[in-house]
Amino acid sequence: MGTWGSGNFDSDTAADHLSGITGRLLSEIEEAMAGDPVGLEPDEYWGVAVPCNIELLCLIAEQHHVGAAVPGAAVVEGWKKTFMHVWERTIDGLEPAPEYKEKRRAELIRTFDRLAGPASAEAA
Repeated sequence: MGTWGSGNFDSDTAADHLSGITGRLLSEIEEAMAGDPVGLEPDEYWGVAVPCNIELLCLIAEQHHVGAAVPGAAVVEGWKKTFMHVWERTIDGLEPAPEYKEKRRAELIRTFDRLAGPASAEAA
């Protein structure tokens, strides 16, 4: 086992653990994106959980710990396109207040774009 510092994430074991956590988050997103688009609708489980998983990946990736896996920028953009297409197609059926709809759309886009930053840095 390699240890390079005194921090909680400064060892090979910690990096392996972190890789497992981010890997599970990524797998859930990948499965949701490849599944029935109905599952991504705003009032469905993955319509809520996918942005949560992306936010968690962002928080982890922004720490720059060894082992934090993020997808490539092209993958993130594909997810954003798929997710937002479902969201735009179905949100009005839930009759949201216009202000909520506008703020939620902006938050979703910000979330995907936030992950695209670390994804782009990984590719560099």
